[in-house]
Amino acid sequence: MPMTDIFQFRSTLERSDNKLWGAHVRVPDSIAKKFPDQESRRVVCELNGAVSYQTAILAYSEGVWVLRVNRALMKKLDVDFGDELAVEIRSDRSEFGLPRPEELEELLAQDKEGADIFHALTPGKQRTLLHIINSVKSSEKRIHRALIIVRHLKALHGKIDFRKLAVEMKSQR
Repeated sequence: MPMTDIFQFRSTLERSDNKLWGAHVRVPDSIAKKFPDQESRRVVCELNGAVSYQTAILAYSEGVWVLRVNRALMKKLDVDFGDELAVEIRSDRSEFGLPRPEELEELLAQDKEGADIFHALTPGKQRTLLHIINSVKSSEKRIHRALIIVRHLKALHGKIDFRKLAVEMKSQR
């Protein structure tokens, strides 16, 4: 699919019964089929021309495709369930499918072992760790989280114990 393909449609914000996200908008089947495989389903989504974020087109149920919308996005847009949204999506051609924090980039540039382990992770695990780092606003906290994550990866030889990682993050505040 060419990089310039942009798809626009309108969709109603629906409550989701999925435990990972609270709401979603449906993607028309004709558009979802233009993203045929798991890798190509990563998209940059813009809602109401105001908020842009990286996500994936997800199979929700048989023949139903959705884009997740979390509470923070709903709050930024001042929308609620049942509201109609203008949706624009395009293929996400970024390396990780999420913004890569400068703090992690710098750390991995200095730590070859940590970089090798991080880059050997599955794309989904990489995105999860990037999300953990990106979810704080201050650069100091992002540095702190990046250090803890890389230490954790090295100590467990590339494995991730998310419960243990959460404890490590809390105890290192």
